[in-house]
Amino acid sequence: MSGPEPYADGPVAALRRIAFLLERGREDTYKVKAFRAAAATLLPMDPADVAAATAAGTLTELPGIGASTAAVIAEAVRGETPARLARAEAEHGGPLVQGGEELMAAIRGDLHSHSDWSDGGSPIEEMAFTAIELGREYQVLTDHSPRLKVARGLSAERLARQLDVVDAVNAHLADTGFTLLKGIEVDILDDGGLDQTKEMLARLDVRVASVHSKLAMEPAAMTRRMVAAVANPFTNVLGHCTGRLVTGGRGTRPESRFDARRVFEACAEHGVAVEINARPERRDPPTRLLELARDVGCLFSIDSDAHAPGQLDFLPYGAARAAEAGIDPDRIVNTWPRERLLAWASR
Repeated sequence: MSGPEPYADGPVAALRRIAFLLERGREDTYKVKAFRAAAATLLPMDPADVAAATAAGTLTELPGIGASTAAVIAEAVRGETPARLARAEAEHGGPLVQGGEELMAAIRGDLHSHSDWSDGGSPIEEMAFTAIELGREYQVLTDHSPRLKVARGLSAERLARQLDVVDAVNAHLADTGFTLLKGIEVDILDDGGLDQTKEMLARLDVRVASVHSKLAMEPAAMTRRMVAAVANPFTNVLGHCTGRLVTGGRGTRPESRFDARRVFEACAEHGVAVEINARPERRDPPTRLLELARDVGCLFSIDSDAHAPGQLDFLPYGAARAAEAGIDPDRIVNTWPRERLLAWASR
């Protein structure tokens, strides 16, 4: 009977990979946090000290390391594939969806993601490292704007500090060919205004504008609200346009009601991309509206709306829907090279 498969990447890589796969498979957050916390504990340690703690059986005396994560570390230190990693690969490592493979191969980046500066679960640099590992050329960081207090939305002052962090991350990653782009998911206010100062919006590379409040607003008012936001010269992407939830831990939520043709015609007129939100619980826009936006002549952006590193790999869900709808890849802005994307976003 053969023994465990050899493993040479070390315990931190094993712990990060397990966390990524659990997030990708939409497992409970508390499970993910255990593996990320253990990886964070080991990261600054000398590998010799980790090996010594493993040999002494004292791993669980280190902060953030419990019995299950200690077992992963011990197996990785011995050069064996951890059993928990093998199980996670078997359960969550395969294709998420069938279809859209050619389109997915053309996608260069992702325009919608969150970090622990707002309601995401991981630091900016962890999100960037994972995007690189997924082969992305760029990733837009789009934490929330100030009105969304439940998501710790960023004031102008906090956003300014975040932009300095993005500069530092990009300096560190200068040799990778990857760029973390400066962005925001900005709330669309009740009157269609954008929830951030013009000065800060002008400093950003990409701006996703989304409705997060009064989702049951009367249709005519919601239409006026969305058209006004789309007409704002700072708006690049209309995020999860109906706000619906079709499954998942937050329950379900019906679509907002608005004149979709009028909104999409405004998107086409102003060069604003309609987001194909790839989160499985959103599938937004619904198929009938996705096809309407296609027929109206809109641009699109397939986005993960990731709130954790493993969720950055949700893009295939959106690619499969776009391919099924027969959308030309060149109408999907995140198939474009970075320079073309930035030229469009700064128009």
